[in-house]
Amino acid sequence: MWEFTSPRTIVMGEGALEYLRDVEAKRALIVTDKVMHDLGFVSKVSSYLEQAGVEVEVFDEVEPEPSIETVVRGGELAKRYCPDLIVGLGGGSCMDAAKAIWVLYERPDLSVEEISPLVKLGLRKKAKLICIPTTSGTGSEATWAVVITDAEERRKMELASREVVADVAILDPELPSSMPPKLVADTGLDALTHAIEAYVSQWRNDFSDALAIKAIQIVFEYLPRSYRDPSDGVAKEKMHNAATMAGLAFSNSQIGVAHAMGHALGALFKIPHGRSVAVFLPYSIEYNSSEALDRYAEIARAIGVDARDSEEAVSKLVEAVYGLLREVEEPCAVKEMGIDRSSYEQRLEDLVERAMQSTATIANPRVPGVEDYRKLFLYAYDGKRIDF
Repeated sequence: MWEFTSPRTIVMGEGALEYLRDVEAKRALIVTDKVMHDLGFVSKVSSYLEQAGVEVEVFDEVEPEPSIETVVRGGELAKRYCPDLIVGLGGGSCMDAAKAIWVLYERPDLSVEEISPLVKLGLRKKAKLICIPTTSGTGSEATWAVVITDAEERRKMELASREVVADVAILDPELPSSMPPKLVADTGLDALTHAIEAYVSQWRNDFSDALAIKAIQIVFEYLPRSYRDPSDGVAKEKMHNAATMAGLAFSNSQIGVAHAMGHALGALFKIPHGRSVAVFLPYSIEYNSSEALDRYAEIARAIGVDARDSEEAVSKLVEAVYGLLREVEEPCAVKEMGIDRSSYEQRLEDLVERAMQSTATIANPRVPGVEDYRKLFLYAYDGKRIDF
């Protein structure tokens, strides 16, 4: 048995933010970052909430890869302010922080580390959650994942609970239109990695498959357009929708080794999340193809690849991924990220250990051991094709 989980309401399309004019609440806590202030998004969201008669407080201290300490500060503010609505506004970091702050507010007896599918949280006694993504990639607005950084140990904690899925996700295509090209690429490739890993996951299902394959098609068609032309509203809206679809897909199946390795690399070398997982995507496809050949071939055909058989289809899929990476000027190997080999090799065993501990390893089509991870990290550094 598998329980499909999603936000109760997804509001999408031009003018979606206007939904806030009709929310029923007394006090809202907006969890966000300084950039959202500078872009005017905080004031816009606040204005709509105030039109609904809602009092607004803002916690804007969220940093990229939010730390435990930041979440605790946000939780303390929530306890003092007593909101009945929490709004996560921003990229994945802001939305993940909002989820964790919500938990600490409703369950002051728990620590951040205790957010788990095995712990009954009993949320929604004090507040509900609205997530408003301003980037198109993490899918956090639709998932039950919460990624928080333990800064002291330089470790990303992969927390999760079905209870933290937002009550409402608002997808307004105006918000991602301000993303710089590099962020468009990073986040769009994150969405692609979510969708491909969801489609080949051992925990996949018919519902996640449908969302994943459509998200993959959209990313291949519209990410280059969104990257090249900030004024392409159609591409922006399509990518915004694809990110949420990919989030729903992997949240209801699972991610895989590209994310396990990307989380490790990002934590140790401060690489943006989307870039750190995408660089491992083509290597993960080659590695997994012995166990998921037909699934990858289905993906290849879905994006228009013409091939004689599944082996050729998967080979062309890998080339298509490399082609997309180059088209949006993203690295195709770890060495292209400016990480020198000696530093990388010094941290190799730490990278392997972190990847082995990742929950993303569990449902991967081919479950790697220590030696496989070691080789994957080294091959991906050099840009070497997988032959094991």
